[in-house]
Amino acid sequence: MADHDELETLFAQARENRPVLPDDLVVRIETDAEAMRLQRSAPKERRQRRWLGLDRFGGWQALGGLVAASAAGVWIGIAAPGFLPDPATYIFPQDTTFLVADLSLDTGFLEDTE
Repeated sequence: MADHDELETLFAQARENRPVLPDDLVVRIETDAEAMRLQRSAPKERRQRRWLGLDRFGGWQALGGLVAASAAGVWIGIAAPGFLPDPATYIFPQDTTFLVADLSLDTGFLEDTE
């Protein structure tokens, strides 16, 4: 508790002996504050609400590139060139294969019995 009392004593001394700012510094601070207040109070140009979300994507230039890339992706998906595999085969496989691990189990149920 002795440390706490010493600290309180130092705080009390600091409250009593407040530093005094020079008058010219106070005038400069108040002048700067007034200039900032006037600068901030000037009304900003309001943008239409529908265009505010466009800035999140980087503006109309970036959105134009996104639209072009999307259109190219749709076109390649619909009319794929010959050297690309058909994406429909990945979605709808034509043949089914069974892989059975060799665990010395009876796999007779997989064979056709006629």
